[in-house]
Amino acid sequence: MTSAASPPSPPSGIRTDTSPGVLAGPDRAAVQRRTLRVLIAAQIVAGLGMGSMLSSGGLLVERLTGSQSLAGLSTTLITLGAALLAVPLAALSRARGRRAGLGTGWLVAAAGAVVVLIAARLGAYPPVLLGMLLIGAATAANLQSRYAATDLAEPGARAGALSLVVWSTTVGSVLGPNLSGPGEAVARPLGLPGPAGTFVFSVVAFVLGWAVVHTLLRPDPLLSAGTGHAAHAAGPDGEGFAARMRAAMRHVGASPAALTGLTALVLGHGVMVAVMSMTPVHLAHHGASLSIIGFTISVHIAGMYALSPLVGKAADRLGRVPVILLGQAVLVTATLLAGTAGSRQWPVTAGLFLLGVGWSCVTVAGSTLLGESVGAAHRPEVEGLSDTAMNLVGAAGGAFSGTVLGDYGYGGLNAAAAVLVAPSGALALYFVLRRR
Repeated sequence: MTSAASPPSPPSGIRTDTSPGVLAGPDRAAVQRRTLRVLIAAQIVAGLGMGSMLSSGGLLVERLTGSQSLAGLSTTLITLGAALLAVPLAALSRARGRRAGLGTGWLVAAAGAVVVLIAARLGAYPPVLLGMLLIGAATAANLQSRYAATDLAEPGARAGALSLVVWSTTVGSVLGPNLSGPGEAVARPLGLPGPAGTFVFSVVAFVLGWAVVHTLLRPDPLLSAGTGHAAHAAGPDGEGFAARMRAAMRHVGASPAALTGLTALVLGHGVMVAVMSMTPVHLAHHGASLSIIGFTISVHIAGMYALSPLVGKAADRLGRVPVILLGQAVLVTATLLAGTAGSRQWPVTAGLFLLGVGWSCVTVAGSTLLGESVGAAHRPEVEGLSDTAMNLVGAAGGAFSGTVLGDYGYGGLNAAAAVLVAPSGALALYFVLRRR
């Protein structure tokens, strides 16, 4: 077992956070409880901003361009923006703490929503895409909030803390899309297209998310844990940004635990996005109503977030790798159930629910394993790299899933997604055997 400031020692490399000056005992526990409350509040408030515009972004692009095929660009650009901004926000967290990194993410997203509103008022299409790219910062901040939950958590409670922040995303995901109607009412007096009204709510929600983090996330969990500090912003031995990123990648490559967590996290996300994004198309082609399609996606979202506290407890009690393996088994089961459903709707809905549960398992356990398997000197950069990889693979999965669906059908898409589970499963088993 190594100290928090030293590189991980193979094969486990799990951090202990015992470096001098780090909060300990009752003080640490009290700050951790406060940190979780603040992060959950920020996720709920700002998450409403994401949920409200995700359901209307594609409609707005279609309204401005008159092209249904371009409507999907909104989600793609938000995902791409999250991938591009994850590392800079992580670097900012390292230099100035979580308040700066997370808060800046919410502010950049608010600026992006303002750009969308101005462009929609002018009827200009290209600036809307720029705004969507900036809104990706909200996704990046959302993802990095889960790591902030583990900065001061005790080793046996890290997955549980992370899972609570993941769970809080449920509120925005469920309630946000229901703001489409009120958004249209707001849009009319402002001279905006109907779908643009929800972006007004997004601006308010993102600014409130920044305000919650900026004013209440004190003391800063990352700085209190002795991980990030302005005095060490240049990294070990005065390394620059590019050198730190290369060192972080080498650090992950040298740790079987970190590789296992990263691979499970990234590929699990790719599987989920690929299948989920094309399920509405498959159901519509088989005559499902919009209410059935909406219900299926709602059940999928419930599987992703609602059960995450139970997943976190399991990861703390049973171990990270067993829960990762469980999640991969659930993902394979989900693709088998949905892929063989044909025109039947209930197996697709059940498969999408299990797809969400499997994603929750690999995300909670994989993120926790990755975060605790790297030394403090590289942790923020590794977290940023993992989120970048996660979003890039998700974007690729969403982009190519339509082609696979068209060429090989929904069953072929699920079969291809199941194959993606194999590398992370093999790596997890290798990690178990190496430790033994």
